[in-house]
Amino acid sequence: MELESLGAFLKARRDRITPEHIGLRTYGATRRVSGLRREELAQLAGVSAGYYTRLEQDQAGTASAQVIEAIARVLRLDAAETAHLHNLAGLPAAPRLTRAEPERAHPRVLALLDALGDTMPAVVLGRRGDVLAWNRTGHALFAEHLDFAAPTGPALRPSIPRMFFLDPLTRDLHRNWSELARIHVAYLRLTAGRYPTDGHLAELIGELSMRSAEFAALWAEGEVADCTVGAMHLHHPTVGTVDVDYQVWLQPDSPDHRLEVYTPRDAGAADALRLLGRATAERVSDPVASSPLDTTPPGPVSRR
Repeated sequence: MELESLGAFLKARRDRITPEHIGLRTYGATRRVSGLRREELAQLAGVSAGYYTRLEQDQAGTASAQVIEAIARVLRLDAAETAHLHNLAGLPAAPRLTRAEPERAHPRVLALLDALGDTMPAVVLGRRGDVLAWNRTGHALFAEHLDFAAPTGPALRPSIPRMFFLDPLTRDLHRNWSELARIHVAYLRLTAGRYPTDGHLAELIGELSMRSAEFAALWAEGEVADCTVGAMHLHHPTVGTVDVDYQVWLQPDSPDHRLEVYTPRDAGAADALRLLGRATAERVSDPVASSPLDTTPPGPVSRR
């Protein structure tokens, strides 16, 4: 699968901007397109209609930063969308896909993950959403049906995008799956703009487009977004309802890697995470125990 081009993104965004959105008077004229015409966008951006047409047809080569900023302003793009547009504008006409070596979490990131211990769920993600490392509570919160050691082998690493769209257990876990699925796809598109020659990323997008109609529909919408903070509403098979906030710690040594940390949104979620941490610790201390995890809370903590 080929990754998105500048022209495809421009056309998708132009189709979404109506004259009314930007205060353009049409004097009641009948329009054959729902969005802006090419010549209208070109005029508002201060470029010739012929040049803009060549941009949209991927025939103009790379565009200057000033032109891209002007077009982004007319299209009402936000910061993430504008960054994506700049990334696409800097591409050669037909970038060749390459396949990089397996990703490795930086030792300082792993040291930080280790310092968090197992009381606070945390996961280290690579550029394509592969799990490079997690602590035991992070594993138990999101993927207790998978092997904890899976991230240590590149061929076995869990892929969050694949899990989200192809694993029914992951889907059942997230009560706000639809919201998070849209965010995952929008962030994957932003990543594709940053790494346009990543063959593994192209294969992932192609696989999900073929195997998941929902992914394909979301990808076709063309949304772009960064993903640094938000809420996850979970129905966990061990501790029940858990609402957490996620926040991303970006790593200067490996800026395409993300340390995601999850904190409780309320007292009930804090209780649930404590129970999960306790159950995880018991399982580690007695790995041969065959009985189900005991999540009976200590003291005054109530079961949710």
